Amino acid sequence: MIAALYEGLGGWFWVLIGLALLVLELVAPGTFFLWFGVSAILVGLLDFLFDLGWQSEFLLFGILSLALVFVGRFVLNRFQQVETDRPLLNERGLAFIGKEFVLAEPIENGFGRIKVNDTYWRISGADCAAGAKVKVSNVDGGLLLVEPTDQA
Repeated sequence: MIAALYEGLGGWFWVLIGLALLVLELVAPGTFFLWFGVSAILVGLLDFLFDLGWQSEFLLFGILSLALVFVGRFVLNRFQQVETDRPLLNERGLAFIGKEFVLAEPIENGFGRIKVNDTYWRISGADCAAGAKVKVSNVDGGLLLVEPTDQA
């Protein structure tokens, strides 16, 4: 039944599959089905022009799909890099590296807290008394790694 439908439609089979994959691309996020849909449409068009056998069509579909996935990913990755005036917007902790803060609370057993603007950050470093100055040296997730700058 499917073989008869496949043979009866000829190149239209691939065009319809390609259009269905493109519609599926609209529903699914990303660009996963786009390349397979374009490949199927290209195979359909080539079938109209050259009257390919089913083996050639499937082989051509596989080769075109792989080629378009690699080329498409390369092109999209190249043009999706957006320049911004705030590169650390979603990585706020990295913006604090190299900055100095005064401890409102002491660092005890290697851990403490500092207040930066309106946010409290967990810190890790050598034990220090309240009022000491510390400098952020690195970030580990949401934990700021600090080192003392003076001994107050």
